[in-house]
Amino acid sequence: MNDVDALPPADRRSVFANAPMGVALTTPSGVMLDANPALETMLGVRAEALSGRSVLDLVHPDGAVAAQEAHTSLMSHRDRPMRHETRLVRADGSEVPVQVTASWVEPGPQGQAPHLVMIVEDITERKALEAQLVHRSLHDPLTGLPNRVLFQDRLWHALSRGKRESTPTCVLIIDLDNFKAINDELGHPTGDRVLVAFADRLRSVLRASDTAARLGGDEFSIVCENTEPADARVLADRLRQAVTEPLQLDRTDVTLGISIGIGATPGGTDPEDAFERVVREADDRMYEDKARNRR
Repeated sequence: MNDVDALPPADRRSVFANAPMGVALTTPSGVMLDANPALETMLGVRAEALSGRSVLDLVHPDGAVAAQEAHTSLMSHRDRPMRHETRLVRADGSEVPVQVTASWVEPGPQGQAPHLVMIVEDITERKALEAQLVHRSLHDPLTGLPNRVLFQDRLWHALSRGKRESTPTCVLIIDLDNFKAINDELGHPTGDRVLVAFADRLRSVLRASDTAARLGGDEFSIVCENTEPADARVLADRLRQAVTEPLQLDRTDVTLGISIGIGATPGGTDPEDAFERVVREADDRMYEDKARNRR
């Protein structure tokens, strides 16, 4: 017997009514018997309207199978609480991420039927924090562009799709010309502003299927899914045109130059064979372009 069971019935009811998290009492099959005020507020539904409904009916369709599997696991291991994260659908159609902790309650001495107690915790804030941490781990903090880790993931995705669907993949490697001189002459804070401004211009030329990334320093890249080399060259030309206008920073005009290299791999290529090769090809072409720009 736990501490709550040891309380008089009136006190147990008070705990149920005043619990800060949602609490549901259900039949072993998951049909709602009662819900506390916190759960009513969370779902925007009165307990009377919830009574008789299956808890699984409240789960977002995308999570229905996993929720059913979690319930089956609880029924198979009744001596262990079940913990499961899912999304519930509110009365207004919006979604709320929750963690559900469910326990089996044995029949009581006074003829109490076996049932389940479910603690339903709104984890919206936790999920938002997790999303922020994931975003920070995959994006450059200065420009907000994907970083090298996410670039590699997107490139692998593009190459895998290319193998499945026989579509070509291109990679553009971009380097700012004379960026060191900008840092030396105008200072690193201005250099950072130049990188941010260039990232904005880079975004302005992207197609919906393109992924731009900052690889480090003044080196950037674009992953182009399902893209022929000719189309990648058109994208490179658009980017060159986008950076021709000088940047105006604190009444100082900063003229940018860029070097671009393109690597390409045909559809149907194995990603493991193409991954390093296409990046190396783009990098080599970028240095060739930089050498031409110095003439």
